[in-house]
Amino acid sequence: MKRIQFHDREREINELMKILDVEPSLITFIYGPINSGKTTMIDHLIKKLPEDYVFFYVNLRGRFITDYEDLLNVLFEIYEGDVVNNVTEYAKSILKDLGAVSGIPIPINLFEQIFEKKDKSKDVFKYMEQFFIEISKKRTPVLIIDELQVVGDIKINGLLMYKLFNFFIRLTKELHLCHVFAVSSDSLFIEQVYSEAMLQGRSRHLLVDDFSEETTMDFLDAYGFTDVEKELAWKYCGGKPIYLVELVTTEENRKKKAEEMLGIRIGQIEGVIEDAREFGYKVFYGEERIVLDEAHIRESLEEFRDRDYLKASELSKSVKLGLIKANILFLDPVKQIIKPQSRLDLLVIREVISDA
Repeated sequence: MKRIQFHDREREINELMKILDVEPSLITFIYGPINSGKTTMIDHLIKKLPEDYVFFYVNLRGRFITDYEDLLNVLFEIYEGDVVNNVTEYAKSILKDLGAVSGIPIPINLFEQIFEKKDKSKDVFKYMEQFFIEISKKRTPVLIIDELQVVGDIKINGLLMYKLFNFFIRLTKELHLCHVFAVSSDSLFIEQVYSEAMLQGRSRHLLVDDFSEETTMDFLDAYGFTDVEKELAWKYCGGKPIYLVELVTTEENRKKKAEEMLGIRIGQIEGVIEDAREFGYKVFYGEERIVLDEAHIRESLEEFRDRDYLKASELSKSVKLGLIKANILFLDPVKQIIKPQSRLDLLVIREVISDA
């Protein structure tokens, strides 16, 4: 079995190391186009750091969260065993053997006590704060929430996202207790968070984009690509890691594989346009319902005929929201530019508008 090695990301890793090297003070948002390697980079970082740090990694991808029971089941890693009387006792007992875990450890009896309370949010955050206080006496806690946008629109006695961010601000800016990293490929969610006044001066943003051309060539060199194959890969895939991996694992007729990926993506985007023509392409942004027709979509995609990216202000809000929700376009809220999600998407867009 061919194993794909972690490649480069030296700039991003160095930036994260600088953040971890000082006391927690800001929430760090790690964002970028879909499949740009954000989670892979975080996994590499976790394995790289010394035991002075302890990571709590919570992945919300594919999780359906509608109430506090769902949230608790995701946030916490429940341990069966002896009855534990308080958070301090429990944190001290597990500290020696605590590595990176997929949730915040909690003994089942304390979990059940929280679950029985009427105001669960108060007790959830109280437990987490006390737990991190104890852990921080010996090691530096790092909380990573992947795909945080899952809770973006959920209302549980008020908007859940605001409760979470207020708690994250307390952990970082107020108590300097725990590093908090929020990872997301949902650029609309990142834009919403970026524009919120409550996070001004309380957060930073780190872009994890597709590979540059130079990095892509270095990556492909490691797998014996010829110059012709490297040019082919860059033409079709750009620096999108997941597409490059597909070509690496296809050792025969890589041109055919690249054309196959292009054809599949053409079908997907043409499907969006067909839906818009037949029924109106419907997307939701919070409680707002947006319906796009074919003309709206084609007119917007036409902007990319000779350009690789646009200023965010150059597209109408409805079309911008729709095509980002459809994962055709990506918005960088910091640079305020819009571009296709990948080089492959740019090629598809140009193919689709040329057939119109």
